[in-house]
Amino acid sequence: MVTLDNKPHLKMNTEQTLAVFQRGADEILPLDELKKKLAKNKPLRIKAGFDPTAPDLHLGHTVLINKLKQLQDLGHEILFLIGDFTGMIGDPTGKSATRPPLTQEQVVENAQSYQDQVFKILDKDKTTVVYNSEWMNKMSSAEMIQLASQQTVARMLERDDFSKRYKSGKSISIHEFLYPLIQGYDSVALKSDIELGGTDQKFNLLMGRDLQKQAGMEQQVILTMPILEGLDGVQKMSKSLNNYIGIDDKPDDMFGKIMSTSDELMWRYLELLSFETLETIASWKVEVENGENPRNIKFRLAGEIITRFHSADSAKQAQKNFTDRFAKNKIPDEMPEFSFDLGIKIANLLKDAGLVNSTSDAFRMIKEGAAKINGEKITDRNIELEAGTEVYQVGKRKFARVTISQT
Repeated sequence: MVTLDNKPHLKMNTEQTLAVFQRGADEILPLDELKKKLAKNKPLRIKAGFDPTAPDLHLGHTVLINKLKQLQDLGHEILFLIGDFTGMIGDPTGKSATRPPLTQEQVVENAQSYQDQVFKILDKDKTTVVYNSEWMNKMSSAEMIQLASQQTVARMLERDDFSKRYKSGKSISIHEFLYPLIQGYDSVALKSDIELGGTDQKFNLLMGRDLQKQAGMEQQVILTMPILEGLDGVQKMSKSLNNYIGIDDKPDDMFGKIMSTSDELMWRYLELLSFETLETIASWKVEVENGENPRNIKFRLAGEIITRFHSADSAKQAQKNFTDRFAKNKIPDEMPEFSFDLGIKIANLLKDAGLVNSTSDAFRMIKEGAAKINGEKITDRNIELEAGTEVYQVGKRKFARVTISQT
């Protein structure tokens, strides 16, 4: 990339830069304000906050981090905010019940893990890591009351999750109302020009605009990114739903999971997870329309992702291991596809997918070692099937690609 005084965005016009901001984004609010900020032709302070609620990140988390990387490469200043203070409150977004707060020890441990992982994507030397405890621990009780006075209970109940819980009679703890206030105040403390977040964070991001306005500051623009679907193509990617690809997964596991995605989901992942240009991805779509096997596009995606989090050699070896295993089991590229709900029994799955004639036939095939999942023999007739997409096989010629979705 051509650079000028380490500010590569100065070599791009506003429309070119805007296209980078818009790639994969769900909303940019207000768009006109972003255009005005970009027209100033100077680095913008771009904030994204992450509460260290768990030690490991998955590809769903990286949708936002990938966008930060794209904007970092344009020369903008990235503020990677670790919510060590808000993490002890617990983000109520999308929750139907009060979340248990984390201990200080958990927050510190998870925060370090986050940094170790995100710098596989972001440039460490060009990223400013901040903790919101830096200013929140200094806030007096009187100042906290003053902050709370800037919003009303009615405004808080505009949030869909709070509203649903209130109407259904479920409890809402007072401290949960503080969460969006503190996230919004982070934008005041950091003087952010832009804040990124998932679509489920829109209320909190707008709160930052409100508090900046009340503080007499130029308001931040908010950019929301979509929530990435998991391997089932339906529910959001989540460890609890077991439909995730962890960025610390082993290369072979990562490769196999990516290859298990449906052809439709593959394009979604390319848009949100790949650093290939949209023009390149569009050319791949043309190739597939003209007869290219979608499997080869998944090879490219899997190779890119594994190279990013492991190495190019690991990616090549994972592809070799994958193709060797599938060649050994003679698994075809094309096969019938089925979808079932989580909880289905293996015998019923094999029957309903047309691989056997009856459940008793299924048990017999399992006993004889003729039933397989992704080329591996099923040894337990009571196996608990997990959410995700897998290739089921009975004998040498019967195959089905089955997606099990969380109900």
